[in-house]
Amino acid sequence: MKPLDRILTAARANPRHIILPEGRDPRVAEAARRLTGEGLARVSLMNGPEIAGVSMILPAEAPDLNQLADHWHRMRMAKGMTAERAVIEMRDPIRQAAMRVRLGQADGTVAGAVATTADTVRAALQIIGRSPDAPIVSSFFLMLACDNGAPIKGGMIFSDCGLVVDPDAEGLAAIARASADSCRRLLGETPRVAMLSFSTAGSADHPSLTKIHEALSLVRAAEPDLEIDGEIQFDAALDDAIRAKKAPNSRLTGRPNIFVFPDLASGNIGYKIAQRLGGLTAIGPILQGLAKPANDLSRGCTTEDIVNAAAVTAVMAGPGNIEQATERQEKNRELVPR
Repeated sequence: MKPLDRILTAARANPRHIILPEGRDPRVAEAARRLTGEGLARVSLMNGPEIAGVSMILPAEAPDLNQLADHWHRMRMAKGMTAERAVIEMRDPIRQAAMRVRLGQADGTVAGAVATTADTVRAALQIIGRSPDAPIVSSFFLMLACDNGAPIKGGMIFSDCGLVVDPDAEGLAAIARASADSCRRLLGETPRVAMLSFSTAGSADHPSLTKIHEALSLVRAAEPDLEIDGEIQFDAALDDAIRAKKAPNSRLTGRPNIFVFPDLASGNIGYKIAQRLGGLTAIGPILQGLAKPANDLSRGCTTEDIVNAAAVTAVMAGPGNIEQATERQEKNRELVPR
């Protein structure tokens, strides 16, 4: 089964409650219709048209607006938030959606079709907050090579391509470990991590390589069984034959399914090249390290992109990993009388 089909199957196995706060955008409204009609999620739409099976929220007129604002006021009081300002800010759909997720009224939220990445990520960071066991919040793109003509097949994680500008060694190690968890959860695969650079196994000498070496040591100390190597060039990571020549002692036993870029510039450039020239489907940026799922969209996204991002968010919000969700779906099918 293709990676995206597995994600959609897993989302259907245990539909979660997802808020789409940008309901005035026709792409978002259509995505809400499709998510509901295809059984991928239970959807609440903010400021959108009436759609059968979709809950409607008017954030500026919500009956519980004052309660939501009170939570926001208490959260930010030490930073100068006033009660009056909290009400004004909670009328904003992006912030209100994040607060409803924080309070358990929904399982996740997806935005960014209209709002900027800065606005969507800021709301997620300030309101939902970082998971207690995550050193940092980072992002990744789920890159899917599913076309018949694709040189390779399957799903990959590119990180961080959307959030952390220049991580230090500790940050890079945290990104690698979080990406490994995301791989297990969304791809149902044993993670194989390549820490990318312009050098392979000491072929160059530059201060920028130091943080990759330090990050690699931190990851291996924390997770000695994780298959990870670096610094390594993309061609050596991807191709077994090239890797055997350039890095004969590499611990990678096959093509990586996670590529960790050394900084945001290289990551963002890399995923866009893979998407635009390589023809890979890019879903994201997907945030990892939050207490609860909230994901971003490109403002140039299609309805299909929104549906896929919401399905990923639903799987992230569900129990277990994609393998367990798929098994539940298969068992449910077996119980249906024929």
